Parts: sequence; structure tokens; C-alpha cells
Amino acid sequence: MILIDIAALLIGYLLGSIPFGLILTRLAGTQDLRSIGSGNIGATNVLRTGRKGLAAATLLGDALKGTVAVLIAGAFGGPEAAMLAALGAFLGHLFPVWLKFKGGKGVAVYIGVLLGLFWPGAIVFCVLWLATAFTARYSSLSALVAAFITPIFLWWFGHLQMASLFAILTLLLFWMHRDNIKRLMAGTEGKIGEKK
Repeated sequence: MILIDIAALLIGYLLGSIPFGLILTRLAGTQDLRSIGSGNIGATNVLRTGRKGLAAATLLGDALKGTVAVLIAGAFGGPEAAMLAALGAFLGHLFPVWLKFKGGKGVAVYIGVLLGLFWPGAIVFCVLWLATAFTARYSSLSALVAAFITPIFLWWFGHLQMASLFAILTLLLFWMHRDNIKRLMAGTEGKIGEKK
């Protein structure tokens, strides 16, 4: 079982490390994604290229790599392996070995692994994100609110191990958004649809 768990974590990490934003923008002939906007490889920064289709494809690719990692590990190793794959995929996206450990902020992968482990949780996350985005118009705040509530939701419904896992992922997600949090507190964070 230890070997299966290690394999699950490794497979999750390798799948999570696939930089869909960078790959898709290069194939589309845009400039290096890391040289524009936040320099991030996620869908939000891809959107800054003006290519909404590429941003949507990046979001989908980043989410599904998490889902696929969870489903593969779960099929071969059971629930514990699936959760380890989820952790691996999330860490792989944040710290991809191919990009000198400089990756994305993890929102899409968070949704993807949640979808693979407990799909109602993914729906709750998305509803919370949309509700916060509609009222506050901050993408980063929407992700932070949804991620903060997700482990509580999982705990409330008796998924204690999963709640613990997503508490860890939430802490990592908050860390990756630390600059956004500073800007939110200073009132300088850009709003959804705002042109700078």
C-alpha cells in the first residue's frame, strides 16, 4: 500500500505539473505567458492575452488534470490513494518541476480534484465563487471565499479526511494569493471586467 500511495502522489504531481496555459498560448502563437500580466500560467493570466477561448481551455485543462489524477489513483488504490493524488496534482500545479517550480495559483486544480473526490463539493465551490464574483467583482476574493468554506462544507457532511485535505489545499491557495490579499486589503485589487 505504501508503494501505491507513493505512486499516486507522484502520478498526481506529474499530471498537475502539465502547464496547460503555457502550452496552449505557445501553440496559439501568443507571447510568453510569463512575460505578461501577473506572469502566472493560469487561466486568469491567459485571459489577459485577450483570447477568451484559450483562457477557457486552460481552465478546463487545469481542472481536468486534477480530476484525472484522482480518478486514476482511486481506481487502482482506493480513496486514500485518490486523496494523495489530489494533493500531488495541486502541488504539481503550484510548483511544476518543468518550470523551475513556478506555477499557477491552484483554483482550477482545486475545483478539479474536488470534482473527482466529491462532486457536490465542486458545485458548492463554483456557486460560492459565482455569488461572490457577482456581488464583489473580485476574482481572487471569490476563490478565497469558496476555498475557505469548502473544508467546512466537507466536514459538515462527515467527510473528515477530505475536509483535512482541503484545509491544507486552502492554506496553500491562500499562500499563493498572498499578493492578491494585500491588494484587496489596500483596495488596489483589479475587479472582474476592469480595464487597466
